[in-house]
Amino acid sequence: MSLPNIVNHVTSNGIGPAKKGAAMSSRFFGWCIYLVILCGAFALPLREFITYTRHSDVHSYVLLIPFVTAYLIYIRWKQLSRELSSSWGYALLLAVAGAAALLAGLHFSELGQNDYITLLALSFVCFVIAGTFLFLGSKWARSAMFPLFFLAFMVPLPEAAVDFLENASKQASAEVANWLFLISDTPALRTGTVFQLPGISIMVAKECSGIRSSLVLVITSLLAANMFLHTTWRRALLVAAVVPLGLLRNGFRILVISLLCVHIGPEMINSLIHQRGGPIFFVASLIPLFVLLWWLRRREVAAQQQRAPDRAKSIPADAPIA
Repeated sequence: MSLPNIVNHVTSNGIGPAKKGAAMSSRFFGWCIYLVILCGAFALPLREFITYTRHSDVHSYVLLIPFVTAYLIYIRWKQLSRELSSSWGYALLLAVAGAAALLAGLHFSELGQNDYITLLALSFVCFVIAGTFLFLGSKWARSAMFPLFFLAFMVPLPEAAVDFLENASKQASAEVANWLFLISDTPALRTGTVFQLPGISIMVAKECSGIRSSLVLVITSLLAANMFLHTTWRRALLVAAVVPLGLLRNGFRILVISLLCVHIGPEMINSLIHQRGGPIFFVASLIPLFVLLWWLRRREVAAQQQRAPDRAKSIPADAPIA
């Protein structure tokens, strides 16, 4: 990746283009050195972070977030601000927040491993963004707002939040599954999250909540909305569609496993489609999401093309061309 283009005009304070380009290059070089030093200082916490999240049933996706952030900055490099400065206020505020999260993680020994890792990751992200404000300034950070915001997904959710989302998703998925049983004429007697089916009883457990798949679906929708859509309401619609899609995916998975147990045998509860079928149903939920994205994108392009002639008509024929 090349450094920013040198400004082609002499500024009012007499700094020539070569000196200004060198100053910009030194800021980006200093930022890179800062990130290397920061990773070295967090070497042990980052090692714990990687080890924990790599084996986590919920947060294994966070290991990809830094690479996605780096890619977003790379593809938008030419659109990012070239006005670099030091925003000491924001940098200090984020550094204090990062230090507080780090001290809290090290001080409170009664924290569970998940919450401990959450605080370490939060501290690291705060210091990364603090360095961005320190070396590149608020204008550059504002132009790279989405990639920096996206880096927040590197922080695992606290244990209390995971429990709340799992319970809520479990209850809602059981409700959707109940409706699917009614639609498919499958005889089922429901008691809370337990379904009595012919020959077998099935309980919708927390493991059926699909919380990891739902989180990945949310992240995917945010990324796709930001990259391919430009109007706020279309972006919001795409992200909001993730909730019913995730619940419908969970309910459909429960229906499929239940029908297999009823029509083939109760042993299907231990089949691969139950134990390892999550990725298959996740991919299936991506299909309607991308269809919705395609439709929204198509409508947005059509609206832009329709507005273009109207703008051309509003310009006087004798208007000077800039």
